[in-house]
Parts: sequence; C-alpha cells; structure tokens
Amino acid sequence: MNKFFKTVAVFALGLLPAVTFAKNTEAEEVRKIIDKVNQHWQAENKPEVRSFWDNAAYHTGNMEAYFLTGNEAYRQYSEAWAKHNEWKGAKSNDRSKWKYSYGESDEYVLFGDYQVCFQTYADLYNIAPENYKIQRAREVMEYQMSTPNRDYWWWADGLYMVMPVMTKMYNITKNPLYLEKLHEYWTYANSIMYDAEEGLYYRDGKYIYPKHKSVNGKKDFWARGDGWVLAALAKVLKDLPETDQYRQEYIDRFQTMAKSVAACQQPEGYWTRSMLDPEHAPGPETSGTAFFTYGLLWGMNNGLLDKATYQPVVMKAWNYLTTVALQPDGRIGYVQPIGEKAIPGQVVDANSTANFGVGAFLLAACEMVRFLNAD
Repeated sequence: MNKFFKTVAVFALGLLPAVTFAKNTEAEEVRKIIDKVNQHWQAENKPEVRSFWDNAAYHTGNMEAYFLTGNEAYRQYSEAWAKHNEWKGAKSNDRSKWKYSYGESDEYVLFGDYQVCFQTYADLYNIAPENYKIQRAREVMEYQMSTPNRDYWWWADGLYMVMPVMTKMYNITKNPLYLEKLHEYWTYANSIMYDAEEGLYYRDGKYIYPKHKSVNGKKDFWARGDGWVLAALAKVLKDLPETDQYRQEYIDRFQTMAKSVAACQQPEGYWTRSMLDPEHAPGPETSGTAFFTYGLLWGMNNGLLDKATYQPVVMKAWNYLTTVALQPDGRIGYVQPIGEKAIPGQVVDANSTANFGVGAFLLAACEMVRFLNAD
C-alpha cells in the first residue's frame, strides 16, 4: 500500500468511532422520543377500553415499543387492556349470528376491526405462553377458515387488521391453513381494491375510479388506507416463513407499493390525505405518513428496499414526524380523525390526535432506531 492510501486508510479508521458515536447518539434520541410519546399517551389514557380497531392499532405500536425497549410498563399496559377485554374481540358466542360487514356490536366477531386485537394477544402469548391468551383467537380464526367464504377483507384497513394475525397464529400453531387462507383472502382483496396501474389500493369498492374521483378528477387513494396496506405487508413478511410459496408475491407487491408511495411524497416530507391529488385535502397528515415511514424503514432494514433510493424519502418523512407532528408535551398531532377517505375542508391540525396515530408513530420510531443502529 503506497503512503497516500495508507494515510487515507488510517484517517478513515480514525473517523469510524466518531461516526458510530454519532449514530448511537441519534438512536438514543429516538428512544427518548419513543418514551416521551408513549408515556404521555399512557398517562393520559387508561388501558381499560374496548378491543375495537382504533385501540388495538395503538397496541400494535405499544408492543413494538416494548420489544425494542424492554420497558415492562408498556407490556403491562397492553396486558391490562387484554384482560379488560377477556382476551377477546367481539364477544358473541352464538356462531349463527357472527358477521363480517361493518358493525361495532358483539355479533361482528368475523369483522377484521374486531380481530386486530389478536395481534397483541399473540405477542403477549409469545412472551409468556398461556393458552387462555390465544384461545379466543384460535376459536374465531379457525372457525372463519372453516367456512367457504373468501370475502372477509373488503376494505384496505382490514389488511392491516388481520393479515398479521394470520402469520402470528401460524407461527404459534403451525397450522398451514393460516397461510393458505391468508393468501386466499388477500387475493380477493386485490381483486376489488388494487389498482395495478398505480400500484396502490383504493380504500374499498366505493372509491374505485372513475366511479369516484378527487376534486380535480383524479384517482383518489386515501393515504391512511394505503398506509395500512404497506404496514401490513411489512408485518406479514417479518413473520412469514422463508419457504412460504407466496412469499415472493408479497415481496413484489411490497416493493411496487413502496415505489408508488415514494413518488407522491410532498416536499415537506408528509403525504396528503388524497395521495395523487394534494389539492383535494391539502396539508400534512400523520397517520398515513407514519405507516409509510414504518413500511419503508422496515423494507430497508430487511434488505427489500434500496437505501440509496428510499433513505432520502424516509429522512424527509422522519423530519416531518419529529418537527411538525410531535408536539412539545409528547402528543402526536395532525392525525386525521376516524374515517375512510380524504375529506375536503376537514380540519387536521396540531391538536388532532388519536390512538391509532400514536401507534403508527411508535412503529415508525422503533424501525428508525433499528435503522440507525444497523448503520
């Protein structure tokens, strides 16, 4: 090695500790943000609330924060919620009355919004395996899989609610039907909601173009809806066996969606509620942005997305999440309220917060720590 290159090599090696220290410092700062946000939420909100999707979506983020930090208070908070709900979603025991159209009463046992809770119950089971934690999940999901119906996931949100349940329950039970039905139900969902030209999902059949259009006559893809789907695919791929026959199909869709999502990010780092028509409902929105950030980070962290392409996208999104969405007291603002579409004129501001938005933020933040630690 000549003298010049030897000098450069020594200089570069001398920088490595400083670079590593900087990355570790950044990761520690994100950990502090996670604790600030989650502890604020838990101090302001008791865990004894129903097991419906909005609360359950928060708990998917809370459990991710637990797995990253090991903070027992986080696990205990989710366990208190599970106990309050008797480790169930909708509670009807009369199978003849079980439904899966939209509904919030106890007969909607087969409705995905009442099944997302099973993700957290499965996580708690894996920490301390006790059959009662997943007994209802098995009863419900295995009954559902015994029916000939395949149209259980008729709205985009439902993919996040239940796809990860199927992979988690497969890993616990090793029943191959979970993976077969996962693909069967997903195939049906694709047939009614997926736009292959744009690589994105409509929220449900009501919003398919040209039957439904944005204010400027464009296709109307709802950011949180597509955020649910990208995050669902990340969570499924995380748990799916490497040998699964459909794995590459899910990877291809994940990569296609990631490219489509990145292409419509706003310069300020967020995604508008109507992804292809920023004028339809202008301004920042946190829940969709956080789910996208989580999905893209997970893809980079697991070798499915190119860092050179997606790191600039993620860093702009993270800057928005931590400088605009995150409020000084730990609240997460600019979360569009519960709904199913981008609504022109709807006010979404720093005071707009919600449980599912906090959950999405925690998912993104945990993946950011992993990203910084990996670097």
